[in-house]
Amino acid sequence: MSAKQKSKPLPEIRNSKAARDYVIEDRYEAGVVLRGTEIKSIRAGRANISDAFVRFDRGVPILYHAHIAEYDFGTCNNHSPYSARKLLLHTREIHRIQGETRSGGRAVIPLRLYFKGSLLKCEIAVCIGKDKGDKREDLKKREADREIRRTLHGRR
Repeated sequence: MSAKQKSKPLPEIRNSKAARDYVIEDRYEAGVVLRGTEIKSIRAGRANISDAFVRFDRGVPILYHAHIAEYDFGTCNNHSPYSARKLLLHTREIHRIQGETRSGGRAVIPLRLYFKGSLLKCEIAVCIGKDKGDKREDLKKREADREIRRTLHGRR
């Protein structure tokens, strides 16, 4: 073996439903408080945040419904896959997010989980839910852009 071994790149878990179901406004970076073997499962890429959301309990942001699979090589002290996880934000960011969500019609959704050095970060965003009409308009716009690219590509 060589002295310098190449390590696998750390996974980035994305919320694929976020851009489809919500209009994304403000983004924030939050730390995640983890217990036990949760970090090992995330490093293995065994997490899902597509149904997750953030709520504030007594002024503390908490991530709900984020699925982090049990670690395969864990013991009987393994973590619960759907447990609530505390998010770490600055106080002024917490107040700003709470003010935006209190105005109504907005939700706080996690967009992705990623590693920054050895720490796990969660990118969260204040979002407005789309209705069916908005989704259809996005599909029409995407299709029109695709047609334009096809015609321009054909001329070259």
